[in-house]
Amino acid sequence: MSELNNIALKILEKGKGILAADESTGTMTKRLDGVNVPSTPQNRLLFRETLFSASGMTKYIGGVILYDETIKQQTSKKNLIPELILNMGSYPGIKVDTGAKVLAGSPDEKITEGLDGLRERLKEYYKLGAKFTKWRGVYNISKSYPSKLSVQSNAHALARYSALVQECGMVPIVEPEVLMDGDHSAKDCFSKTSEVIKKCFEELILHKVDLTGIILKPNMILAGNKSKDKISNEEVAKLTLECLKNSVPSEVPGIAFLSGGQSEIEATENLNLINKNNNTSFIMSFSYGRALQQGALKFWSKDIQNIEGTQKIFNHRAKMNTLAAQGKWSKNLEN
Repeated sequence: MSELNNIALKILEKGKGILAADESTGTMTKRLDGVNVPSTPQNRLLFRETLFSASGMTKYIGGVILYDETIKQQTSKKNLIPELILNMGSYPGIKVDTGAKVLAGSPDEKITEGLDGLRERLKEYYKLGAKFTKWRGVYNISKSYPSKLSVQSNAHALARYSALVQECGMVPIVEPEVLMDGDHSAKDCFSKTSEVIKKCFEELILHKVDLTGIILKPNMILAGNKSKDKISNEEVAKLTLECLKNSVPSEVPGIAFLSGGQSEIEATENLNLINKNNNTSFIMSFSYGRALQQGALKFWSKDIQNIEGTQKIFNHRAKMNTLAAQGKWSKNLEN
């Protein structure tokens, strides 16, 4: 077993998942504005440190994705943030793309940038303690999208990123996100997601990426948020499993779903059903941002010094998702 494979398996062992705390300063400012807390570097750090030092981290969280600002910050006890995360028994990771920009040649679509100078940045992050990284490609669904151009160019970027990350001794999280914005059916989501994931693996193999040392972070198969034909949670699980079984090479050790606009409970319920019916060799876990933090953030915003109360809410959410990652969650555990 390679060291990269070891890290990937350790992040997702025993139902553990990933806390996506890699919101950019702009996104984090929107979240804090939404709960009337001023977005200062101190407040952003205070909220994140509150979560990273929660007791639930040790049992339920195998990795934390950080943002450039956060990985360089010191905790109130003067440790660096990656040290705090390692001390909680979790691995620090880092988002390394520089965001989705307009795709030249298809102005309604996006291409993720950040390959320039990436090799040097990776060396710096590795020195700061990062064990894994994240890069997100985004795809729209409509009658004409995602275009071949978008599918190809994002897959190519994800593969080049992954090769550089592994060269530097870290595990790449490969995140091709087919967005749920729109009125498309779950059937459309299924076919487009399958196409996107297959193309990603074609490129990863072409770039000689070691598939045993990556984690895939896909969307679940859902109808668009404006679609009239919503499907049941059982159907979401069935289609998601079918899509991944047909598109992901068996060497990949684990899949950590993004929550992609689902509510906290929805994201947990769908993950649970996926695991109850998991007939693949893949570990199926979670890499959630809002679906792990939303309740804690709302509570914290009422009194940002109430660390214990905030941690209690975060611990509960993390525990629910770890149970779901083992197919052991049920609604009555939420109370």
